[in-house]
Order: sequence, then C-alpha cells, then structure tokens
Amino acid sequence: MYIGIDVGGTCTDAVLLDNGLVMATAKVPSSDNILTSLLKALDQIMKGVPAELIERVVFSTTLITNLIAEKKYDPVGLILIPGPGLSHAHYQYNTDTYIISGAIDYRGREIMPLRHEEIQNAVNNLSAKGYKKVAVVGKFSVRNNKHEKEVASRVKQYNPDWQVEMGHQVAGQLSFPRRVVSTMLTCATRDKYSFFVDSVNEALSRRGIKGTVYILKADGGTMPLSKVAGMPIETIFSGPAASTLGVQALIPPGETSVVVDIGGTTTDLALILSGQPLLSSRGARVYDQLTQVRALAVKSVPVGGDSVVERVGKEILLYSERLGAPYCLGGPMPTPTDALRVLGLTNLGNLDKACEAMESIGQPLGMSCNDVASYVTNLVVDMIVQEIEMMFLQWQQEPAYRVWEVLQKRKERPRTVVGVGGGAAGFITQIAARIGCYPVIPPYARVANAIGAAVALPTLQVSLRADTEQGYYTVEEEGYQGKIDKDPFSEEDALLLANEWLRKRAENYGLETMIEKTEVTRKDVFTMVRNWVTTGRIYDICVQTSRGIMGHIGSRGGF
Repeated sequence: MYIGIDVGGTCTDAVLLDNGLVMATAKVPSSDNILTSLLKALDQIMKGVPAELIERVVFSTTLITNLIAEKKYDPVGLILIPGPGLSHAHYQYNTDTYIISGAIDYRGREIMPLRHEEIQNAVNNLSAKGYKKVAVVGKFSVRNNKHEKEVASRVKQYNPDWQVEMGHQVAGQLSFPRRVVSTMLTCATRDKYSFFVDSVNEALSRRGIKGTVYILKADGGTMPLSKVAGMPIETIFSGPAASTLGVQALIPPGETSVVVDIGGTTTDLALILSGQPLLSSRGARVYDQLTQVRALAVKSVPVGGDSVVERVGKEILLYSERLGAPYCLGGPMPTPTDALRVLGLTNLGNLDKACEAMESIGQPLGMSCNDVASYVTNLVVDMIVQEIEMMFLQWQQEPAYRVWEVLQKRKERPRTVVGVGGGAAGFITQIAARIGCYPVIPPYARVANAIGAAVALPTLQVSLRADTEQGYYTVEEEGYQGKIDKDPFSEEDALLLANEWLRKRAENYGLETMIEKTEVTRKDVFTMVRNWVTTGRIYDICVQTSRGIMGHIGSRGGF
C-alpha cells in the first residue's frame, strides 16, 4: 500500500492507494501545528489498516511555494564574490548586497585572495540593518569552495546565531546569477522547512509507519526525505508538481490539458502534452528570476479561495494574501469562497455568514449580495485567465512544446482545462469558457495533489565530476573520489561512468527496476588549453532515473 500526503497552506490532503485503487481519502485543515494536521490525515485514511502494510509514503507541499508567493520569510542579505568580469551593476537582487574582492577561476584555482576587512564591513552593515540570515556565493565555488567557507566562517565568528548558507552546498551547477537566487531562497526557507521535516518524521513514528519516505521535487521526481532538509529549494514547486502528476494519473493516457489547481492560498498552473507534463528547459522561475532548480513548467499564482477581499473607497480589491478561513467558516475577512457560497457554487460554510460578508462590502456601494459575489468571482477568474495567457507565451517557447506542435501538424492549443483542488468546482467552468476550452473535473479532484504524490515514481540521481587533466573523478552523493583509468576519457565515458554509479545506488535502495531508463539533468564540458594545446577536459554530469507516474488510477492490473 502507498500513501500520498500533500501539506498545503489551507488543507492537508491524504490518500491511501492499493494496487492502483483509491482505498481512502482525507482532507483536513492545515494549521501552524503541522504535526496535528498530519496525524489527523493519517488517522482518517488508515482506519483498520496495519502500519506494517504501508510500503511507501510520498509527501508534497506548497509550504515553500506559499512562503515565496506571499513573501512571508525573513530577509536575507547577500555577500557575493563574483571576481573579475561583469559590472557590479548586474548583481541586483532586491535585497542588501555586498560584493567583496577575491576570485577563484573556472579550474578552482585561487587567483585573488579575500580581503578580511571587506568581509567584516559587510557583516557590520548587515547587522546594523537587522539581518540574521546571509547567503554567501562565489562565482566558481562549485570548483573550489575555499572562499565561501572562509567568508561563512568569519560571519559565524562575528555572529554565531546567524544562519549562513553557501552557494556550493545549494547548487552544483555553474551559472552564478541562478546560484545566487537559489542560495538566497534556501536561506530564507530552511527554518520553516526543517520544522516541516521534523513534523513528518514525528507523525510517521507515532503511527508506526516504517515504509520508505520520499518528498516530491519540483521536476516531478522524488528524493528521500532524509536528504531534503539540506535542500529545501528543490521542493519550491513540489505542490504544483503533485497536482500535475495527480491530473496525469486521473485523466486518460495521452491526453493534452491545461492543469488549474485552485487551492485556498494559491492557484497552480501546469501543462500536460500528450500525457506528459511539460518540463521547463530553463529551471524554476521565481519573481522573474531563474533558479537552478529543475522544475516542471508550472507557475504558482498567489490567489485562491481564501484570498482576502476588501472594499477600498469605491473599489473592491482582491489581495494575494490569506488571513485565515473564509468568513462563512468562521474566518475574519470576506473571501472568494464566500462569493461562491452566495452563488450556490459551493456548499462550504454558512450561507447567512457568506451573505453577511458580501453585504459588508457591497452595502456602501449600493450593490446587492449577489452582485458583489459575481464581481468577486469575476476578479478571481480574470486573474487566473490572465496568468494562463501569460504562461502560454512561456510554454510555447519550450522546445518540447514546439515538438508537440510539429507532431500535431498544426499550430494549436490544448482544448481541455482540468480543474482540481478545493476551488475547482466553483471557478473552472468560467475559466475554461474564457480561454475557449472544455472544462473537466476528474474523480478525486479535491485530493489530486495527494494522488500525484502517491503515484510518483521514486527517483535517484548521481552527480559526477571528472577532470581528465588531473586524472580523477568524484561522485557527490557517495562522497567518493577515484582515478580515471581510461585514456582518452570522453564525454560518453563520463556518462557511462555516471550511469554505472546510478545503477549501484539503485541497487542499494532496492530500485533496480527503475534504471532501465535514465535522463541527463545536467551536462557541462570545459576544455583546458595550455600553450594553444588541449590538456584535458572537465565533465560535470548529473544523471537521474526517469520521472513519471507508476500508473493511472483505476487502471487494470494496478501498480
């Protein structure tokens, strides 16, 4: 039996699967005490089920997504070591940024030492401005992390209670600007995410569940929960990835659809082309800045059923913020859910309270309860439709989308919109009509995220770095360094070696059957030249077992 659990900002959803069939579902309110929500969800789906029958548990969460979408995290200061090259004016990240001297070249050699007085000045300035979280990133720290470690050590020496993150620990791929953003977001979210991981472990321990435990990554793959505490940024779009895989499992194989997951806090958008989720070729984008997180081509829009609605003067405004439950459920402010209740598009909550919420907005404007509800509903639809249209512009630039269009032998868009999440029933028909598509709400739509987590294939990865000039290679995940025995050693040899180590890891985890197909998630090649002669190459390669779903819900034969 498999369990999938999605911890959202509004609700915690859970499903129990057995042989491809949904045996039980749960939807409980999320609270600040994550442990309580997890225990309630587990208890609902495991009635009469012995814990020893649970083979695997996969979690997804919008925790990081919501923190970033609503900007509810502590500020992070930056200390950057870019070395020579671009003007410092290029390094703009909407936070206090201090650029210090020092440089490591692409081979990992120190070509300019740090200046300790610059480090101290940067720390003093950040301290004076109230910062307690700092990201330290050097341009070539993935080749040699000496400078990052030295700066981090001095920051901790001056302020032992500060949280310090280093770029080489967050992202192993080159692209300095992306590594800066990834490290900054990791620093901003680590505390909250560590609390989440601790809560998960405690909940499973209390219920005696000893099956393997994974967390869903932004690209639809998984990683062992024990590894995620060090890399919370990998789950930045875990929730949207879960809803995408959930829809993939709930609709017929080979379908093409826009995915709209309307929750209480956010609305997640994704695209499935001929049965496969569209992968972003450029990585996860946050605040229009690219990160080094490999992700599906998704977007999380900060609007949901519990977003705050307020009258300001003669205007009715919809805010990208959640202050609690809808007014009809005892919350403090009017929300789109109250509007849906008034219009009869949901049965949630008390109708009289929902009408009271709409009247509090409309009475000063001379609008009836129904008029306000219609206006609020249209605000939500307008915002989501606008975001879908903007996403189409991005989706159509993806190589995989262009290939799909070629296979269709004509330029066209998907014709169906699949709505999932708690707010789908109230909004999806209007959204589909506005973009000229057919609306679909599949079975188990309210817990699609949890289903997506449950059916996700377990994935493993191996990161290999080979330096042919120095004659050695390293495997990051295993902490292994070995000699390169073959000469010449080519890019193909590096890929074969990486896949060999991936096979060994899969065998250790009992996942031998998952390595029939692998995918290259990163590949960088650097040529070393001395005196106009090529002296060697550096290969940075990351391979992963294929992502996907174990099967479709209700399919014959199960999985």
